[in-house]
Formats: sequence, structure tokens, C-alpha cells
Amino acid sequence: MAPPVLLAVDGDRDLLGEVETQLVQRYGSHYQVTCLDDADGALHELTELGKHGTEVALALVGESVAGSGGPLLDRVRRLQPHAKRALLVPSGSWPNPATAELIRELTTLGRIDHYVLSPRGSPDEVFHAAVSSFLLEWASDRRTVPQTVHIVGEEWSGRAYELRTVFEQCAIPHAFWLANTDKGRELVARAGEDAALPLMALPDGRVLCDPSDAEIAEAAGAPGDLEEDAFDVVIVGAGPAGLSAAVYSASEGLSTLVVDEGGIGGKARSSPHIRNYLGFAKGVSGSRLAEQAYEQALGFGAQFLFMHRAAGLDRSGRGLEVALADDRRVSAQAIVLATGASYKRLDVASLEALSGAGVFYGGPASEAPGLRGKEVYVTGGGNSAGQAALHLTRFARTVTLVVRAQTLDAGMSQYLVRAVQAAPKIVVRTDTSVVAGGGEGRLQELVLREHGTGNETTVAADALFVLIGAQPSTDWLPAELARDEEGFILTGAALADGHGWPLERPPLSFETSMPGVLAAGDARHGSIKRVASAVGEGSIAAQLLHTLLEDDPHHVAEPAARGVRTFLRPDRPTA
Repeated sequence: MAPPVLLAVDGDRDLLGEVETQLVQRYGSHYQVTCLDDADGALHELTELGKHGTEVALALVGESVAGSGGPLLDRVRRLQPHAKRALLVPSGSWPNPATAELIRELTTLGRIDHYVLSPRGSPDEVFHAAVSSFLLEWASDRRTVPQTVHIVGEEWSGRAYELRTVFEQCAIPHAFWLANTDKGRELVARAGEDAALPLMALPDGRVLCDPSDAEIAEAAGAPGDLEEDAFDVVIVGAGPAGLSAAVYSASEGLSTLVVDEGGIGGKARSSPHIRNYLGFAKGVSGSRLAEQAYEQALGFGAQFLFMHRAAGLDRSGRGLEVALADDRRVSAQAIVLATGASYKRLDVASLEALSGAGVFYGGPASEAPGLRGKEVYVTGGGNSAGQAALHLTRFARTVTLVVRAQTLDAGMSQYLVRAVQAAPKIVVRTDTSVVAGGGEGRLQELVLREHGTGNETTVAADALFVLIGAQPSTDWLPAELARDEEGFILTGAALADGHGWPLERPPLSFETSMPGVLAAGDARHGSIKRVASAVGEGSIAAQLLHTLLEDDPHHVAEPAARGVRTFLRPDRPTA
């Protein structure tokens, strides 16, 4: 198989020569470097590469080519949907109004992933840092990084779908293969012809046949047992808020346990491209953001328990306990509830029966590559739905966004509204809902109802992604923990007017009606449902832990078991 291609196109031949030199010197051993000075030649080359099945990993397109030969960027997307696309610009381009506007326009409309500053001298590590980051993203998308877990099943649904869901939740690179494909047969042969499906081929060479939940959890990174059964803080939920709370509490020396029935990332994991998160100029996927936060929390000493559901919360003496579904109990001096919210179900029996076989709750991060040339629908009117629709245009023939509201502006950020409206493959149907669907073993059609007229239309559909709003994961909490009518947790000032706050002091801003129990992120009443806001709330909750553990005489839990410590500020004497 031919090595993947690094393609550079620019009308400035001197600049192109410098780009070629840098790319060949650094990447020539593993990539084929192709540099062309005009758009027509590049279009021809893309066609030839496609005929031979050769992949393009990265396309660097110069400003002059992007401005005059715009179809080139769109052709790269159409012929090489996994390829990363970057505008190649000279240093100091932002002060140039025309260049700055071109970068903003191409980025907003999803025609490039970001821009790259052209190299100046050899080696130019700024140039190579940008190129390397694109190549890592490309390899992760293609499931070719060495850490990839390979899953083989006889069909897309059933137990094989459960395995894929676990690894998607844990933000672990994975690839799925049907048993009758070449790769599937190769992996089955490695395990033995009588191997029970589904099977998992792990990066260390082991192959697990029809693995148990315990084996899956171990492969996904969950510890076999806890080092202790009592902590300073237990955080329930490993989404952005929980991960943030874990980083900040563990970095301050608090013994920290994070429990999640899935994996890391929460609802943010379904976002393939978050462009407006502080510090990530070219955007970041929800999975990558979660991975980095998880590694950061581990580095500070936080422990994680995946695939374990929190089933109860109560007091033990002056401490707090979280009961797990496997009957274990862990105690803590303080609890942070960061359980997040899950996408609401359509509650349509014919579609529920096709979950995993064309109907998906959440974003299309893992399913999108399998939808090349298909008719795909997304229902939802928020940012996640807009991001999902844009991502799917890389592969699908058309993407129809079904929105219950009368306008996109009702629930979607303006930058996404512009991008969705400008995307030629996206059709938007407002004031409309999905009310039925079906198919023989997989989704084949949907029924759409227009609210204004009541008219129903049956349309052909190969996939449906449901992102229709969130419901908090709080039904396991005790009745004494106050929630609003939708189940979101009341905190701080919202506990006024008879919500059962038991102490004379007022509750802290993120404290629930149970003293010592904080809530952060999407599950909290009044929270802003954005990744950055959840991260901020998690960090604030971690800071409030010190108030609970150090300053409040009404809530400093007695050490209930080994490993629990009462923390005091360094400028105070130790009791």
C-alpha cells in the first residue's frame, strides 16, 4: 500500500520549495510528499490518488490558490474526507485585512481545519508543530495510532455495539470490523477460527473473545480495585466539570476518586470539533479534550473508576458515602456531583429498536466514516447538533438537520448558524420533528412531521443522530437532595424558600441541600450548557472544597476510614 500523501499547493515556487524541503526532511520516511504550483494540477493529482486508493493525510493550500481556486479545498473534502486541510500563510498575516478575512471565512464555513504559517529557515519547529498536530489528528481519525483497540463482530448492533460504545466513552482509539471483511478475518484468524465473537484485539497483542464487563473495564483503563475506600472527595461524573474538579482537587493534595458509569468526557465527547474553547485556536474534539484532562488529573494523583454506576448517596456518621451498583461503598468528606445530562430519547418504539443500527444518540465521531454517500439526518437545535451536521458533510451525500424550533438562532451559536447555512450539503428543516421510522434490520426511512401544518413526510434515511436536549442524570439521588421540576440540582441561592437547607449558615454557591455535597456542570440548575462553563464550574467546586474541609465548623467530616485527612491552610496550626 502506498504511503499517505502530504500535499502542498502554492503559486510561489520559492515558498513551495522551502515547504517541500522541510516536509521531505522531517516526514519523507513515512509519507509521500507532493508539491504543486497550481490548482488544476492539484485537482488532477487528487483524482489520480483516489483512483489508486492512496490517502491524503494533509493538504496545505496557499493563500493565492485558495482565493482563486476555491474548488480545490472542496475537492479535497469530497475525495479525501479524512484529510486535514490548512491554509498556508506567511508569518504576520493577521495584520493583513484580506488574509485575516480569508482565514476567518474558510474556518467558519468549515473549508479548512486551520491555518499554518509557512516555514522560515530550517528547521522551523513552529511549522512542524502545526503539521505534526494535524497528522496526529488524522491518524486518530483513521484509527491507525498504535494504541488502537480493534473490535470484531458479526454485525454492527448487539454486544459489538456495546463494546464500541464503551471505548468511545473512554476516549480510547478503537476501530470496528465486521467478521466477513479482510481485516475482520485477519483478526479472527489471530484468535483462532473457533473464537467467540465479538472479540477485542488489544495494543499489547492480547485478543479477548466475547469479553466480560470486567475484562472490558480493565482494557479501558479502569483499576481492578481501589487503593483505598475513603477519600477526601469523591466526584461522580467524568465529564468536563468532573475532570476539572479532579484536576484542581488532586493538584491541591486532596485524595480524589472519580466515578463514572461510562468513561471520560460526558456529553462533550460527542462533539467532533469545538472551535470556541479558550486556548485551542484551531479547535479541539471533545474526546481529545477529555483525554488530556484525564491524563492531567492522573498526573496529580486522582483515581478513576470507570463502568461503575453510583446508585446512592447518604451520610455515615459525620461523613458521606457513595454506594456503587456492585454493592461497594466509598466514603468521603465531600462529594461533587458532576453527573451531567444525557440526550433525551425520542421515545419512538420503531426507532428505539434500531438503536445502534442506524439510530444513534449523541454525536457521529465513530459512525461518520461509515456513512460515505449516505442520506443522514440529525435532529436537534443546539450547538452539538450543528457541529454533528457539519462533521457529517465530510462523508454523507446529504445531511438534513431537523429542528423543532422555528429558527436555528433559537438554540445555536451564531458562528455555527452561519456555517450550517453556508454548507451546501446541509438541508435545514425547522418547525419539524421526527415522529416515526423503520427498516429491515437497519434504519431505512423516517417520518417527519411539520408542526405548523401537521403534514407528515416519509423520507429515505440511512442514519439518524439524535441530539434533542438534555435531561440530568440525577434520578439516583436521595429525595432530600433538592431538584427542580426537570430534575436539575438546586444549589446556593436557589435553595431559598423552603428547600430544606438544614444549617444556620447559608449554603455555598454550588452546595446542594445536603451540606458537603456540591454540584457542578450540566446537572446543576441554572448552569450554562457549554464545555467551558462546565470546566469553570468544576474548578470553582474544587476551590469550595477547601471552605468545606477547612473553615466550616458545621461540616468537617471525621476521618471515617484510612486515607482520609483533614486539610488546613499552611498558615494555620495543625490540630
